Amino acid sequence: MSAETRKLCFRTYQNLVDENIAVRVENYDQVYLAAARLDDSAEKIWQRLQDKPPRKFKGYHSISVSDVLVYNKEGVITSYYIDKDRLIVLAGFIRLNSSSALISMETDDFKVEGTKGNWIAADEIIVDGRQFFLLQNDVYKDDVPYVVVSEDGKIVTDESKGFDEITIQKLRDFLHPQEKPLPVPEKPQMEQWQKYYENGEYLRSAEMTEEQNYNMIDGRMNNISSAKQSKQTGKGRTSVLEKLHRKQKEIAIRSGKQQPEQVMGADMERNRK
Repeated sequence: MSAETRKLCFRTYQNLVDENIAVRVENYDQVYLAAARLDDSAEKIWQRLQDKPPRKFKGYHSISVSDVLVYNKEGVITSYYIDKDRLIVLAGFIRLNSSSALISMETDDFKVEGTKGNWIAADEIIVDGRQFFLLQNDVYKDDVPYVVVSEDGKIVTDESKGFDEITIQKLRDFLHPQEKPLPVPEKPQMEQWQKYYENGEYLRSAEMTEEQNYNMIDGRMNNISSAKQSKQTGKGRTSVLEKLHRKQKEIAIRSGKQQPEQVMGADMERNRK
């Protein structure tokens, strides 16, 4: 620890503000790193470190005023300055070095198309390894919503009340856009012969034994059985073959010729001889 850094130890946050001294990460060393518990909060961690410092704690002294607690909760990183009886959120404590970074906590002249005045960085947050800034209009102040931009100047939302749950969800949607599912194409209307092949061998075989015509092979047993058809034919319908036999008999009688069955009988008798 340098002599210059030592002068900043154990000072309240208000004292630093009064002397216009910024709390910068380069003035600090990391002395402890551990995984948070499921029910943890920044306050619980602070209290636990005060009550019983862990064995791996490598600080020059126990945790106290002027130390900084950095808490990563589900990818959202927040830095806290430890004051006498409270934790104070530090904006811009951790700065991610990026070659495309255009915005920082010193930004005071960001322009938003269609709005009057400049936008000034008022707060920052790190979500899933990306840094975002909350900008306030220097003309309208709190009378208009904040604008949230990424470190490279891309506007995420221009309707923010601060880094609340709604804004953080918008940041996650910005970082992890979900692809829209492709529309399911409608199934084209099939011809009867196409249905025949699609229905499968078992169903085709079952239908072929029941349906009257192949153009009825459509996956449904929608024809009446052949037995029922025979009954209906016997009741009121005459088969085409029976009509043909009757017609042949009438012609044979009028012409004096033998009936077909008589001719067949005579032929059979000659064959026996």
